[in-house]
Amino acid sequence: MSIHARDPDTGGTATASALLARAAGAELRADHRLATSIDDFFLAGDGRLDDRVRARLAATLEALVGAIEAAIRAHAARLLTARGLTALAVDVGSGAPVALDRLLGAGLMRDSAVMHELIGRVRQSLIAEALPVEAAPLGSSGKADQPSLLARLSRHADHVVATGAVALLATESRRRAPLVAGATTRTDLPAAIQQRLIWWVAATVREATTSDGAGTTEPLDRALAESAQRSVAAHDESDRLEAAATRLAIALDPRAEELAALLAEALADQRLSLFIALLGHALGLHYADMRDIVLDPDAERLWLVLRALELDRPAIARIGLALCEADPRRDVEQFADLLDTIVAVDPAQARAAIAPLLLHPEYRAAVLAIARGAKA
Repeated sequence: MSIHARDPDTGGTATASALLARAAGAELRADHRLATSIDDFFLAGDGRLDDRVRARLAATLEALVGAIEAAIRAHAARLLTARGLTALAVDVGSGAPVALDRLLGAGLMRDSAVMHELIGRVRQSLIAEALPVEAAPLGSSGKADQPSLLARLSRHADHVVATGAVALLATESRRRAPLVAGATTRTDLPAAIQQRLIWWVAATVREATTSDGAGTTEPLDRALAESAQRSVAAHDESDRLEAAATRLAIALDPRAEELAALLAEALADQRLSLFIALLGHALGLHYADMRDIVLDPDAERLWLVLRALELDRPAIARIGLALCEADPRRDVEQFADLLDTIVAVDPAQARAAIAPLLLHPEYRAAVLAIARGAKA
């Protein structure tokens, strides 16, 4: 690109105006960046997202919000076309994606429930991908001929178990598929989070379409509301990965003496979702709550859960080492030093210690909110 003088171009007036406008706000933006950098510097290290989580979270947000926006725009455009509002339909249907930027700018993506779900989902995915894959046992030929856990379960004599394994294989594959903004048709989100995002996205499309202030918004509002309601109605929470893993865990319903081996094999097969679901089923704990316990790098609650279920030293060591290898936040030497202490906990004591985890989730949330407020 040349920076030498050239003849003035009258077409550059708009660009020059935009440059002047941005320059006028430069000081404010620089001040905002400085404030953000200061906040980031003073964040506790254990709460900061690492680069892998940050990148995956950004890609996940872009794809999920993009998918919702694309669906709402497409259906609203069809409704408006059918109602003879062709120009408005073109504006809605062909508009550039705006939802994520507007949600971020409005601060709505700081919603704790939304971000808790998305960060948990991303961390679960990254840890599952990093779990060490253990070699299958050798057959008589000297070759590893043992199929993976889910492949074996998909041929199980119990039809419910076999169906559950096939469903989990399908949902795992869909969850692991690369996310492309605007191309994915399933968000795989909990219903409450999905609905919240749908209505937020519909509002951002409205704002973007009416920003020129032209005409009445009633036809647009009606089309967007109907499109959002359609997306809400189409969401099937039972089709989520977490639901499929929970159904398989219930179908398997392992006896106490079978649980340790099944947990270890789920990790060896990189099926962290099944590992979480099996533990949750054994304790009577919701998947999301069990996921929080498993993903917590401090892991004190996880060790108590394993002892409450009477897992022995070899089983706990195998699980702990696999998680340490998969999660860079965990310290394998610290775990090794703690192993004797973990095993020394009596199962009855462990069950008493984790009893608060089994209380109604809304009650536990209220207790936590009161405790948080008392420390403020």
